[in-house]
Amino acid sequence: MQTTLYKAVEFFLLFVLLPISFAIEYPVWIKLTIGLLGFIYIIWILLKVLKLKFRLQPALDWKAFWRRTLLILGTVAVLSVLYVYFTDRSMLFYVPMNNPKLYIIIFLIYSVLSVYPQELVYRTFFFERYGSLFNSSSLLVIINAALFSLAHIFFRNALVMLLTFMGGLLFAFTFIKTRSTILVSIEHIIYGIWLYTVGMGEMLAFPKGD
Repeated sequence: MQTTLYKAVEFFLLFVLLPISFAIEYPVWIKLTIGLLGFIYIIWILLKVLKLKFRLQPALDWKAFWRRTLLILGTVAVLSVLYVYFTDRSMLFYVPMNNPKLYIIIFLIYSVLSVYPQELVYRTFFFERYGSLFNSSSLLVIINAALFSLAHIFFRNALVMLLTFMGGLLFAFTFIKTRSTILVSIEHIIYGIWLYTVGMGEMLAFPKGD
């Protein structure tokens, strides 16, 4: 049986040391290799140790989910439009208006190859693996959001760190409430793609599409 100490070391290596290392300059292929090995290890733990079954829960409250998500999206939309308008209005809805093909391709790649793996790691694995290590669910949510923000430290952008922390709080809350990787992935996709749509994608390394 894996001890609490083992999990604590694993926690530090995967969610603290590894993200910080990605902010250091060294060959990209090494970073990709380390990241891939870490992801394979996490999937192995999910399947072989935690015995997770990847299936859609039958009793999800889709109405409540969409009501909450769209309400938050409305708020995000207003604030983000104002931000882009007053900082660089030339970027407002630039990609979908000027390169819709690229926009659709990025949407598909982002959804499948970025968001879903992130949610497997930062919500499904994190809460299933380390939930028992914390007595307070509120503390667990805050730590999860902070570590999710830390995962984006390689952008070296304070606004990105703030946005991912706030997003991490929302995603953690959704996962704790629903225990659904699918729902939290959908929510993540909606907010992330909206930022790309409105013109804030360049700071998140989305292609501008010139």
